[in-house]
Amino acid sequence: MPVTNAQSGTNVHEIAPGIFRISTPIPPSAMPGGFTFNQFLVVDQDPLLFHTGPRRMFPLVREAVTHVLGDAAKLRYVAFSHYESDECGSLNDWLAIAPRAEPVCSVIGAMVSVNDMADRPPRPLADGAELSLGQKRMRWLDAPNLPHNWECGYMFEATTRTLLCGDLFTHGGHEVAPLTETEVLSPAEAMRQTMGGVAIEKDTRKLLDKLAATEPTTLALMHGSSYRGDGSKLLRALGDALGV
Repeated sequence: MPVTNAQSGTNVHEIAPGIFRISTPIPPSAMPGGFTFNQFLVVDQDPLLFHTGPRRMFPLVREAVTHVLGDAAKLRYVAFSHYESDECGSLNDWLAIAPRAEPVCSVIGAMVSVNDMADRPPRPLADGAELSLGQKRMRWLDAPNLPHNWECGYMFEATTRTLLCGDLFTHGGHEVAPLTETEVLSPAEAMRQTMGGVAIEKDTRKLLDKLAATEPTTLALMHGSSYRGDGSKLLRALGDALGV
């Protein structure tokens, strides 16, 4: 697992063919219990970064992307689940260094935030729309308010069956495995019981079933370890835990 910045501990790990998890650990001295901020770089003819990380983390993420691509300016798409600092805080920094890069978000995300705040027009994707990167295909899945934010959505990479599922299954710890086959619902539920952060609405089960229908074998988590296994089963178990 290459460490791309010795001071911060930022590291890179390939969690599925051509999909790299970039992770910066936050120690317990800075955040109780420790935490991780993860971005996912999908490498293909037109590389895509899912989540930018917070604005102040941009140099660390850029360093890691450069480690993988050789030149961070090759980045073609900068996508994110919803409008929040750790999702898109450094979006304009990426647009400044990658001349072909386009923001990618939901239609609602573009309408309520990204059309205004991004330095280049976004490419909004409707529910079910696909974005080809070359060999890899990214499908956008609207998931409003799951776990929060009206404009929320996720991306499914079809060739590797990887669901980039943002804040779902968020769990703590700064010394966590990049990829685990141990279910991540239990630690995520422990954090939710303490901190909340999940909006439970009438369509929550329907949205979880839609995500589960992709039959993912890898769940790429923004905070904590990514998961390899029966992603559909785990997503439906999340619905059971939420009581929906």
